[in-house]
Amino acid sequence: MTESNEVRSIFIDMNSYFASVEQEINPGLQGKPVAVVPMIVKNSCCIAVSYEAKAFGVKTGTSLKDAKIRCPDIVFIAARPSVYVDFHNRIVEAVETCTKVSKVRSIDEMDCRLMGKERKPENAYAIARRIKNSIREKVGKSLKCSIGVAPNSLLAKIAAEMHKPDGLTLITRADLPDVLYSLKLADIPGIGDNMHKRVNNAGISTVYQLCQLKKAEMRRIWGGIVGERLWHWLKGDDVPEPDTKKRVVGHSHVLPPKFRTREKAYNVVQKLLLKAALRLRKMNYWAKLLVVYVKYIDRPSWVAKMKLEECRDDLTLLKALNLLWASCPDSAPLAVGVSLFNLTPNATLSLFENPQKTRLLDTIDKINAKHGVQTVYFGGLHDVKEAAPTRIGFTNIPDTFW
Repeated sequence: MTESNEVRSIFIDMNSYFASVEQEINPGLQGKPVAVVPMIVKNSCCIAVSYEAKAFGVKTGTSLKDAKIRCPDIVFIAARPSVYVDFHNRIVEAVETCTKVSKVRSIDEMDCRLMGKERKPENAYAIARRIKNSIREKVGKSLKCSIGVAPNSLLAKIAAEMHKPDGLTLITRADLPDVLYSLKLADIPGIGDNMHKRVNNAGISTVYQLCQLKKAEMRRIWGGIVGERLWHWLKGDDVPEPDTKKRVVGHSHVLPPKFRTREKAYNVVQKLLLKAALRLRKMNYWAKLLVVYVKYIDRPSWVAKMKLEECRDDLTLLKALNLLWASCPDSAPLAVGVSLFNLTPNATLSLFENPQKTRLLDTIDKINAKHGVQTVYFGGLHDVKEAAPTRIGFTNIPDTFW
C-alpha cells in the first residue's frame, strides 16, 4: 500500500505519435493537418492524426473520404512502422536519462516506477518536466507527450489523459477521490463497452458512484479479483499488477488485388507464419496449435487447424501449413491470417528434435538481426517480400520488419 502522500508512477503518453513523427521528419508538415494511413487507397482509414487534423473532426478510424470532406487540406501519409519503432527506441533512451522505464505499455506509452526520494511529489514532478525536455532535445521538437504522475500506474495513466496535448498532471492521495469525479466511466482504464454495461446494470452511472462502492461490491460487479484491484487503485493504493500470460501470436493481411489468387495467397500466409514463428522465438515460447484462415470475395471463409508438438521452428510450421493448405478452396481470396495458440514458455522438446535444424534457424535469426530481416529468407517468399508489411499493435512493439 502507498503510504502518506508519495507518488510511485510516471506515465508517459506520446501525443498523436505517428503523425508527430512524420511532422518531425518533414518540417514542411509542421502545423499542417496530417493523417497516417495503412495504405493510400480509397477504402482505407486513418490510424493516427495530428492535432491540426483533429480540430476538423478527423480522428482514428475516419475514412480517407470523410477526412478529406472534413479537412480538404489534410495530407495523407502511408504508415512506416520501422520509422515509428526507431523513434520509440530513441524516446525510451531519452526518458532513461531522467529515470528508469519500468514497462513499455505500447508504441506510444510507457510507465516509470519511482524509487526512494523520487517518490516525493515535488521530485517526481521535476523528473516529469525533465522527461519532456529530454524528449524534445534528444528526439525532436514535434514529439510532444502528456505525462501523469500519481500513486500508482492506473492513476498516472488517468492523469496523463486529463490534459492533452503536452500536459503534465500530478495526482496525490490528498486529491483522491475528488479529482476523479469529473471523469466519465469510460475514462477509467478497464471499463470498455461490455464492462460499462455491467456497471450501469449495477446502478452505477458516474465515477462518483463508482468511488463510493465498497471493495466487496466492486468485486461482485467485476466478478472477481479484478474489481478488488481496481478498488485499491482508485483509492491510491499500490497493488501490483497480475502477471500476464501470452495466449496467442498471429498475423493477418488484407490482400491487394495482385495477390488475390490461391498461389499468391499461400505465399503471403507463409510469410505471416514465419513472422509469427520469429516472434515466438524472441518471446521464448512454443505453440501447440496452428490455425489458418482465408476470407473470400465470393464464398464463406475457410478455417483449418492442426495440433502440434511444442513447436516454434519455421520448417515444422511450414510443413504443417502445407498439409492444411491442401484443403483450401481454389477461389478468389480477400484476406488471410495465421494464429499460433496454446502457447507455453516451458516446452518439453521431443527426443527426436534435430539439433542441426535448431542451430540453422538460430543462425538465420542472428544473421537477420544483424544485417536486416530480409538478408536470409525462404526462396518461395521472394515474390511477396513487400506484401503484408509489419503492423504495430496496441501492445506489440516489433523489432523485425518483413
